[in-house]
Amino acid sequence: MADAALRLQNLFAQLLGAPLPVRLRAWDGSQAGPPGAPTLVVHNRRALRRLLFKPGELGLARAWVAGDLDIDGDLYTALDLMSGLVWERGEDARTLAGALRDPEVRAAVRGLVKLAGPPLPPAPPPEEVRRTRGHLHTKRSDRRAISHHYDVGNDFYEVVLGPSMVYSCAYWQASETKGGTLEDAQRDKLELVSRKLGLSPGQRLLDVGCGWGSMAIHAAREHGVSVVGVTLSQEQAAYARKRVADEGLTDRVEIRVQDYRDVADGPYDAISSIGMAEHVGAERYLEYAGDLFRLLKPGGRLLNHQIARRPRRDESAYSVDEFIDAYVFPDGELAPLGTTVTQLERAGFEVRDVESIREHYALTLRRWVANLESDWATALRLVSPGRARVWRLYMAASALAFEHNRIGVNQVLAVRTPDSGDSGLPLRTRTWN
Repeated sequence: MADAALRLQNLFAQLLGAPLPVRLRAWDGSQAGPPGAPTLVVHNRRALRRLLFKPGELGLARAWVAGDLDIDGDLYTALDLMSGLVWERGEDARTLAGALRDPEVRAAVRGLVKLAGPPLPPAPPPEEVRRTRGHLHTKRSDRRAISHHYDVGNDFYEVVLGPSMVYSCAYWQASETKGGTLEDAQRDKLELVSRKLGLSPGQRLLDVGCGWGSMAIHAAREHGVSVVGVTLSQEQAAYARKRVADEGLTDRVEIRVQDYRDVADGPYDAISSIGMAEHVGAERYLEYAGDLFRLLKPGGRLLNHQIARRPRRDESAYSVDEFIDAYVFPDGELAPLGTTVTQLERAGFEVRDVESIREHYALTLRRWVANLESDWATALRLVSPGRARVWRLYMAASALAFEHNRIGVNQVLAVRTPDSGDSGLPLRTRTWN
């Protein structure tokens, strides 16, 4: 009798303390759970062994990346339904050790072990980062982390990001949220950054973490500035240089494979750091802010565009998301907005404006997911199935996180205000010039 789905449903309800809010379909074809709900497809027993050997988010992530688990139905709805019960359970005060003191939970674990089959731990998917011992956020470890995320093929990123090749939150005008193009919204974001920085012909701009060159090209072409863009990704740099050449901007844009800590040709009139500071790490953040402060001339502006997490009551309890750390952004760290502002001020900056664009990132991520899903066959020709599954899951889950205010994204404008106190900014800070 095919009854694996019903058995799993009962076991998970015992383990989690509540029924799964999605339908289950097991490897034997059986189904159980609420009709009409998205279906969690358990393709094989190996998925259960992954959960047993790595309970929690990492076990689920490994099963998803390996294709042992899937979702039949709307991915966003499924993730939303399961988030509080599964992915956020690690924030519950009830620890695994405490749960195992419950006889019913111990019985459920024994039942899951029996259903899972031979107790051999499956190897992690090849897309998982292989950790090496050493300090975080050294120049070497940062190069390795950046390469893992960005050097997966420029053609793949073209599928996901579209023609703009901008891998950060777009800026959606009210009229564009319905039917507006991603390319228009990304152009508007680059223009917003340029206006906040007050770019004008003859100035020098440093673009830290320049990606595929979109900000550098926009600033040079639309505002007449000279730009140095730095990235740790060889593939990004090669792509950006070709774009610069195709635009006829080689006399105004230089793309370097260089760590921001090694930039020594200041002063610059302005610095843009868009979606890069998340890679810096808490221990290095003051150093990052200090380096950028020294690279600016007096009166120069910094636009720091950065994802933020919600603050915790006990900040020492913060830990990096296991799935993101293992498969997406190795060694990446998120900080509360207040922490970022404090560190910029400690480095000497005067923080003049903070703009939250949290909802804009949810809209952006949903467009990226749609791009990936609509050209899934091409994506699978360009990267491994596991890699494509990583990107689909992390972007969809991140969209929900932004929508529910679990994380945010902010543009912080800071100035290296001279001793005279003249910031060079207008009295009304939202009148950018």
